[in-house]
Amino acid sequence: MLRALWVAAVAAAALAVAVPAGAANECDGLQICVSVPGPWVVVPASTSSDRTPVEYQLTCPRGHIVGGLDARLSVRGIDVQFLGKLGSPVNPGVSTTRSAVFRGTYVGQRDRAPTFKPFIGCIPAAGGGSRVPTSVTSVAAFRPSQPITRRTKTVRVRPGTTTVVLRCASGERLVGGEHAFAFETRTPPSASLVSSVSGSKTVGSSSVSVRVSGDAELAGVRALVQVQALCTRSG
Repeated sequence: MLRALWVAAVAAAALAVAVPAGAANECDGLQICVSVPGPWVVVPASTSSDRTPVEYQLTCPRGHIVGGLDARLSVRGIDVQFLGKLGSPVNPGVSTTRSAVFRGTYVGQRDRAPTFKPFIGCIPAAGGGSRVPTSVTSVAAFRPSQPITRRTKTVRVRPGTTTVVLRCASGERLVGGEHAFAFETRTPPSASLVSSVSGSKTVGSSSVSVRVSGDAELAGVRALVQVQALCTRSG
């Protein structure tokens, strides 16, 4: 039992160490794959409670679509995502096209020059091809993790004015906040109904607050506001 726990701890520690910056996994599991590494993208190093993301697009060679993605980070405190298309099933050609847009947000507190290096693995849109492995460099970098936890609170909007407040969990820091309105109606809400709700967001040092106003038109309609707090434990 103790040995099993020790092995698990060693494995977890191995995942957290720096790896070569060129040794990404964008072509893993793809028999035919062309690796396209991007440059190191500079991420705004804000330390406010409302962080600004950066977006960067990579494009496959002509005749290829994105089949895999990965990234390497200069510091651990960067959240990296990509913007995928809606569709079912989630797969190349449906969720991805020839290009992929990466979005990076710095969630740390001390780093002066955070950057990330995106990678895409490109597969033929039709026909064959060959696998071109990613070059390996000696620069130390980190594998992406999930440093941001999205906390949400959804409440009903009624006629009048109210303020919805959301905080991170104990031990977490706030790095951003959003809000959205929605209507539980059988058909799309009318322009008049949509305009019957409004809100202003404030991102403070420890909480996201949205001051919500609803018109009398909401009396017979179930309208909702969802407040989101982007929280992290990253240093």
